[in-house]
Amino acid sequence: MTKFKILLASLALAASGIASAQQSLLNVSYDVAREFYKDINAAFVPFYKKSTGKDVKIEQSHAGSSAQARAVADGLDADVVTMNTTTDVEFLADKGIVAKDWAKRFPHNAAPTTSTMLFLVRNGNPKGIKDWDDLLKPDVKVVVVNPKTGGNGRYAYLAAWGYVKKKGGTDAQAADFVSRLYKNVPVLARGGRDATSAFLQRNTGDVLITFESEVESVNQEFGANKVDVVYPSVSIVAENPVAVVERTVAKKGTGDLAKAYLNFLYSEEGQEIAAKHYIRPTNEAVLKKYPKFKQIKLFTVQELYGSLSEAQKVHFNDGGQFDKIYTVR
Repeated sequence: MTKFKILLASLALAASGIASAQQSLLNVSYDVAREFYKDINAAFVPFYKKSTGKDVKIEQSHAGSSAQARAVADGLDADVVTMNTTTDVEFLADKGIVAKDWAKRFPHNAAPTTSTMLFLVRNGNPKGIKDWDDLLKPDVKVVVVNPKTGGNGRYAYLAAWGYVKKKGGTDAQAADFVSRLYKNVPVLARGGRDATSAFLQRNTGDVLITFESEVESVNQEFGANKVDVVYPSVSIVAENPVAVVERTVAKKGTGDLAKAYLNFLYSEEGQEIAAKHYIRPTNEAVLKKYPKFKQIKLFTVQELYGSLSEAQKVHFNDGGQFDKIYTVR
């Protein structure tokens, strides 16, 4: 073999070594976390290179959280899932796709961040929306996600139901209240981004019920002062759970990378990025640095519903409370 051929062979071997050394990771996530994870990924890649000397490529996939969980169950090769409801991760755990004890694998029940539900209204708040009761006015049209396809929709529903309960109301009164609210919903959105597009691009409705984090996405995509933000008197704590997809990392050998990626969400840098995207950090020191996170009355799912799994059975499974109060139109 000539020296030239040896050199070519060596270069080819080196190139293949570099290619194999670069691992890729797919983060399958919920709809309105798209911009947040773009920034997380941009920060994680150099962090991981500095920590390990390894190059990594991060890819992301976003849609309604329940639709995403079903896609993973059907074979989408996510290395990690970063959802907005625990039921979607539990769904994958029940199928053996993530670990049964996934909630114990990372701090804060494997939820590095939280959010809550608020209202986005047209600039100047022409309908005078101040609290949940205002959403029942006959001239108010509400944009909200279908609770059967997205965690955004489930939390909106549970927040409205909880508003009545926290005021001392009965379940019957809560059911009546929520039923009247959904009569003001012209069409259910598939996911959080679809809801925002309906509200701002298609000019549907007077108020959008969505995650607090969507405020930053709206400002970035549509420009500041397109909407007013209204915090209701009472809302719900929405945990953002994460998990390693054991099925995929076992096949790809990306277990350590997946853990490092999710641990980065708990780092001070990851928590700062979350705060900048209106996602509430679990790090109290970081949270206190951002007065934009309003101190409103918040209740947990566990407090009123036992767990999201219990709420799923009662409210969102076929034939549950949601089906009783809402007729698809």
